[in-house]
Amino acid sequence: MSEIRQDPTTGDWILVAPRRVSRPWQPSDFCPFDPGAPETGYGWDALILPNRYPVVAPDAPEVEPDPFYARLRAYGRALVVVETPEHGLDDISDLPEAQIRRVLGLVAEEMAKAASDPAIAYFLFFRNKGREIGVSLTHPHSQIYELPVVPARVARELERSKSYYEERGRCLHCDIISAESKSKRVVASWPRWIAFVPFYARWPHEVHLYPTRHVQLFTELGEEELDELAAALKLVLCGLNKALGKPMPYMMVLHQAPLRGGPYPHYHLHFEIYGMYRPDGKLKYAASAETGANIYTLDTTPEDAAERIRAGVEICSASRLGHA
Repeated sequence: MSEIRQDPTTGDWILVAPRRVSRPWQPSDFCPFDPGAPETGYGWDALILPNRYPVVAPDAPEVEPDPFYARLRAYGRALVVVETPEHGLDDISDLPEAQIRRVLGLVAEEMAKAASDPAIAYFLFFRNKGREIGVSLTHPHSQIYELPVVPARVARELERSKSYYEERGRCLHCDIISAESKSKRVVASWPRWIAFVPFYARWPHEVHLYPTRHVQLFTELGEEELDELAAALKLVLCGLNKALGKPMPYMMVLHQAPLRGGPYPHYHLHFEIYGMYRPDGKLKYAASAETGANIYTLDTTPEDAAERIRAGVEICSASRLGHA
C-alpha cells in the first residue's frame, strides 16, 4: 500500500509508504551506489536513479475515496542523486566545484522533465547528511521527490509572501535579503548569491542561501548563477562542517515555486540548510514544543551561529587558496 493522506486540521500531507521499512540501514558490507553495483554500472561521474523504496511512484495504485478525509494516489517519482562514484567522502563540499555543478545540472534536467508531466505539482530537491540524523546510506547523495501536491510548509510561505506582495507591492524575500545583507548574520556573499543565518532561525546552525536575482524556479537559473551556486554550496557547507571543529550533520532543502498554478511573482527560490549540532556539539532534537506546537527553542543566537559558520568559511577559503 502506498498513498497520500491529508491532515484536515493543518493541511499537511503525509506520505504513507510502508515499503520503506525494508530499506537497508547503514550497511557496512555493501553499497548500492558504488560503481559496479547492479543499478550503477561503470563509467559515470554522477547519476540519478529511481529510489528502490519510493514514497511516490508512477505505478502507484489507485485508492478508494474516503467519505471524510482527503486521500490521494501516491503518484510521482522518488529519485536518488548519486553525486560521485567515490564512496568515502564525508560531504558534497569535499567534491570539486565542477562536480557539484555537474550534479546541479542533472537536477535541473530532471526538473525540466518533471515540469512536462501535468500530474506533478511540486519538485522537491533535498539532501540529508550524517548518521546522527538517520541517513540510511552514507555514500554522498541527495534526493528528489516529484509530488502531486505542494508541501504545506511551502504553501504557507506562498500565502505569507503573496499577502506581503499585495500589501506592499514588493517581494517579501527580496526585502529579507536586503535586511540580512546589512546584518552581522551574513556568512558569505557573491555577486549572484548570498548566504546568511536568518534572524528567525529555528535550528542551531541554520543557513539560508538566496539568489540575489528574483527567481521562482530552479530551471530559471542561468549558467553563471548555477556556476556560482556550486561555489557557494561548496564553501557554505564546508564552513558548516568547520564551525564546531567536527563534521556537522545537516538537512538541506530547496524551496521554490510550484510547477503548476503560477506565475508566482511574490515568491523567491532559496535553499534552507539546517545544521543540527548545538554550540556544545550535541545533537539538537525536535522535542515536544517543536514537534507538537511548532515553537522552536534556539540554543544560541543567530548572530553567534553566523560568527561560528563565518569563521569556518574563512578556514575553508584559506585552505582553498593554499591549494590554488
